[in-house]
Amino acid sequence: MKCRAIRSLITIAIAMSASLASLAATLPPQAGTDEAVRKEAREIFASIIAMQTSIGKGQVPAMAEYLAERFRLAGFPQADIHILPVGETASLIVRYRGNGKGGKPIAFMGHMDVVTANREDWVRDPYTLTEENGYFFGRGAQDMKGDIAMLTETFLHLKRQGYVPSRDLLIAFSGDEETSQISTEDMVKNHRDLMNAEFALNGDGGGGTISDETGKPLFYNVQGAEKSSVTYELTATNPGGHSSRPRLDNAIYDIADAISAIRHYSFPVKWNEWTIGNFKMVGTVTTGSLGSAMLTFAAHPDDAAAATEIAKEPAFIGLTRTTCVATMLRAGHAVNALPQSAVASVNCRIFPGTRAEEVKQTLQQLAGKNVSVAFVDEPIVSNASAMRPDVMRAVAHAINSTRPGTIVAPDMAAYATDGAVFRNYGIPTYGTSALFMKHSDEFAHGLNERISVDTFYAGLTHWDILIRDLAGPQHTQH
Repeated sequence: MKCRAIRSLITIAIAMSASLASLAATLPPQAGTDEAVRKEAREIFASIIAMQTSIGKGQVPAMAEYLAERFRLAGFPQADIHILPVGETASLIVRYRGNGKGGKPIAFMGHMDVVTANREDWVRDPYTLTEENGYFFGRGAQDMKGDIAMLTETFLHLKRQGYVPSRDLLIAFSGDEETSQISTEDMVKNHRDLMNAEFALNGDGGGGTISDETGKPLFYNVQGAEKSSVTYELTATNPGGHSSRPRLDNAIYDIADAISAIRHYSFPVKWNEWTIGNFKMVGTVTTGSLGSAMLTFAAHPDDAAAATEIAKEPAFIGLTRTTCVATMLRAGHAVNALPQSAVASVNCRIFPGTRAEEVKQTLQQLAGKNVSVAFVDEPIVSNASAMRPDVMRAVAHAINSTRPGTIVAPDMAAYATDGAVFRNYGIPTYGTSALFMKHSDEFAHGLNERISVDTFYAGLTHWDILIRDLAGPQHTQH
């Protein structure tokens, strides 16, 4: 996209954020302040945290059934609730029927599985929701059972209120985002009659950042693109021999040379409307040389010095280019023998619009003729979603309802979510998590994972407003 068109879209986003900041004082009562809603949301949160939905446990179907029963009790017809088994896991699709006047459905995404947690490593039981010092602790609190509980409760609350949206709303909860994403692909590939969404909002992407110094919100990111995670295997083979007769040709040395070449290589700088928009807005609240480089890059994305400065910060290098890094090694078969093979795993985060095969060819050139490069799995690479003014407007409204004056910025994630699968199958996807986090509180995939109690309850208002704004005004059943 031309820079002029990008700047036009970013100007729209900035204007929306500014104009909606004044709406907070005139909002109707918020879902997050209703005590009955808060109580039920916490109960759901505690129940699903208690389910060990990591790989190999076989507990995702049980979580899907638990949530399905919640929807049934709230009045959702059985015919609109679908648990789709895939191996040991499953996905859950629930349709909230609208009046059909607002167009195709909107999907609300999340994943029910979590990364494994070892109880002996944690201060608290990772599978018991613990409220302490203003935080909720538990495996999946951030990634991403918090937003699962909020989304579920919002659907239940709206249903009981008699709310009829102008279009169908879809819950789309997958069961293996942290591993193979087979259940995600199954939803959009094999059950497209159920997943006929115009676009999707992803609770596993986007979100707000809070200053570690002041405790005040800095900005909120709407994720409209994400990099694809593709792992390549580099292999060197050799006849081997006795270690008392070393030769220049050595499988381990070949792999070491290949990894060194990859380490010192920088992929070409790239950008899109989401990254330019992020730098333009987040740069205004980022201090020092990094903030200056962001603003310079946003105005002149061909500025090599600005790109180099941004690349010094690991949290932002991924927004400027494809990155590849060695993550695993295995080699040799005996301490007194020349290695017959050496293998390195290289994980790449590929910039949207770049083909995985193109990256493979680059790695092969860097690795040299003595090393072969192959895909570990079938790559899923997706392009960025087009920026939608209606989504940006609704998100700005939701954010400013609970945190007035917060900058709402476009964003591209350097990590991958189920959104890449949805985009790959033609469903534009936008990360709109309700969470606001300090960098110092981010322990997703790690020990003592947590979110603040305040952000959890504010999230109920967040999802309520997003639904009402994007699915039309309220119509009460009689």
